Amino acid sequence: MRSNCYTGYGNTGNQKYRDSKNMIVADGPIPDNLYIPSTSNLDYQFEINYLLARQKENRIYTDELVRNLPLISREHPHAAEWAIRKKSCDRLIRYLESKRNLLNILEVGCGNGWLSYQLSRIPGSKVIGSDINLTELEQAARVFDKNSKLKFFYGDIRTGILNDLKFDIIVFAASIQYFPSLPEIMKVSLQLLHPAGEIHIIDSKLYEPAEVEAARQRSRLYYEALGMPEMAGYYYHHCINELEPYPHRILRNPASFLNKFSRRDPFFWICANNV
Repeated sequence: MRSNCYTGYGNTGNQKYRDSKNMIVADGPIPDNLYIPSTSNLDYQFEINYLLARQKENRIYTDELVRNLPLISREHPHAAEWAIRKKSCDRLIRYLESKRNLLNILEVGCGNGWLSYQLSRIPGSKVIGSDINLTELEQAARVFDKNSKLKFFYGDIRTGILNDLKFDIIVFAASIQYFPSLPEIMKVSLQLLHPAGEIHIIDSKLYEPAEVEAARQRSRLYYEALGMPEMAGYYYHHCINELEPYPHRILRNPASFLNKFSRRDPFFWICANNV
């Protein structure tokens, strides 16, 4: 029998606290569709730095904008980026719908939950969105609180918080770059899959070995210009050849003949599995 991706966990309290250099505040009730395991360590330093960077990048979205993503006004400063995200979202959903199976889906690094919500619209799906950013998870839980097929989970999957659950699909969408070791996160994710399950990596750049150092330098300069140099230490540049030990298919290669003339979408789409 398959494990139900919603059983065994519950809201572990109705009050939580934030602390920073400037304040300690109670944030109020935890939403019913947001699960915080008792084993979670509430370390906010990454979250604080990440949210400051996102604010400077104009990537903090209102509830109304999140509710409609990936659709966004053409006048929005990140409209071109969201056009790419919409295409990759549509491709992934078409692929998963073609399976015509009941799917337990985990999105790792779901942020404000927009993609988890889109995945929950697939017939027969149940979705968990996980992240270590409690602020965005709260927004996700608030915006999509009426969806019984969608739950959110606070914590790092590398700590074993989901080890008694199994999934058919695990998605990393614009999140794999925040994990320092690609082999480590692949190993952890494969252990969470059903035997025929799949890992999908989308919306993140993967590099040839000769490209990595230049990419690191670009990221360092970018975050220095943003006034957040410490963020460069959270951003990792993974090589495509790190996936060689794992059975995988490249479902989209930005360097392929059909794609290489389009610079708008530089992302691979990787599908990996246990067999």
